[in-house]
Amino acid sequence: MIIGVLKEQFPETRVSILPEHISTLKKWKVTVLVQIGAGENAFASDEKYKEAGAAIASQKEILTTADIILTINPQLPATSFKPATILLGIYQPLFNHGLIKDWAEKGYSIFSMDMLPRTTRAQSMDVLSSQANISGYKAVLLAANLFPRYFPMFMTAAGSIPPAKMLILGAGVAGLQAIATGKRLGAVVEVFDTRPAVKEEVMSLGGKFVEVEGAADASNAGGYAVEQSAEFMQRQKATIAVSVAKADIIITTAQIPGKKAPVLITTEMLDAMKSGSVIIDLAAATGGNTELTENNSTVNYNGISIVGNSYLPANMPSDASKLYGKNVLNFLQLIINNEGKLNLNFEDDLVKGTCIAHAGAITNERVKAIV
Repeated sequence: MIIGVLKEQFPETRVSILPEHISTLKKWKVTVLVQIGAGENAFASDEKYKEAGAAIASQKEILTTADIILTINPQLPATSFKPATILLGIYQPLFNHGLIKDWAEKGYSIFSMDMLPRTTRAQSMDVLSSQANISGYKAVLLAANLFPRYFPMFMTAAGSIPPAKMLILGAGVAGLQAIATGKRLGAVVEVFDTRPAVKEEVMSLGGKFVEVEGAADASNAGGYAVEQSAEFMQRQKATIAVSVAKADIIITTAQIPGKKAPVLITTEMLDAMKSGSVIIDLAAATGGNTELTENNSTVNYNGISIVGNSYLPANMPSDASKLYGKNVLNFLQLIINNEGKLNLNFEDDLVKGTCIAHAGAITNERVKAIV
């Protein structure tokens, strides 16, 4: 069994596995090929990989010899892989269904880690959670750098500075980390989420929970938002508008799997915000939670900075790669046996749920319905 690790394309700085993960794969009798320079942006040199037992190879060698190819993003070269290659990464198949269809027709087996069922058993493999934690943390630090005033309250002889008012839309993994980080920096934090069940978590971190009654049940949505009724959306809009007008910093995180992110902040709401305010939109990759968000870009509207950034985990490439690599190792353990042989057990709900295509056909029902 040969596992190949490809170098990610700019602006990605993470790598699928670090040298510290190689020893586990060697115990499984797996040969690891790492593309030249794959870990350099995550501060993992080729020498470190070699010391750990991996071989350094060219991209072409990996593409033509590896049985499993690890990436993070779906930015794979057009060059054909060898037949029946397994591709493992975060491929967002509900959005990149054209690419998925092309790969499936070429006979590749595709496992997309973002489609992993979000169950208790899957927690050690949950790349979305491990990377969202980093996104929530870095979102607040980025906002602090852009915000032209203090976060904490200051009382000085020259006068008092009030604390920054932060609004977080969505209390999933990223949102909860943003609450904790914002509170540590001294901000006053309000949090909105359509799931009443997260109220206790929000309050335990020191946030004030903003409630809107009548939300659709999101308990089975794996931490994501779900589509809401028109009546609820109207009440939600009115409630959020009040909080937006008071906020200095807004972190938005709301996404719906396979659909465009819900627009929670309208241009009308932006008009009520103070100049110098900052919005960090973590849903930018799927359209954003504001009407003006542009992915991987910063929009200045009436003095308000609206930052759409899909690569925040790439700002912490060492720890992000460490966590991602551990998630990947835990998943690989499900499909590689003790003899280093491939063992695809589709009776396992985690293997089946993560598999998007196999043996020349798309196997995931949701993706199949789109293509």
